[in-house]
Amino acid sequence: MRRVRASVWAAALALTAGSLLVGCSQDDDKRGMGDAPVQGRKGDDSPAEVYNMPDGFGNLATKCVGHGFRAYVTTNAGAPSNVQIVEDKTCAG
Repeated sequence: MRRVRASVWAAALALTAGSLLVGCSQDDDKRGMGDAPVQGRKGDDSPAEVYNMPDGFGNLATKCVGHGFRAYVTTNAGAPSNVQIVEDKTCAG
């Protein structure tokens, strides 16, 4: 009886974990996971400067954002990217 209960518990746990993983993998505007809306459907699509790092390290991209700020973004295949926004007087608005 205990083995049956344990296997039912393990199956329910696996099903719940699988459902959570599937739900998290979809970027969806209705759930607040999509891109933020851009007024007039036109954002700043100017190119960024990209610095390629050796294998195993995240590449770095940088560009001016807003008025007087610069964004630095790293790539990361296994986790979220790193983002840093700093004041930069060379980024005129």
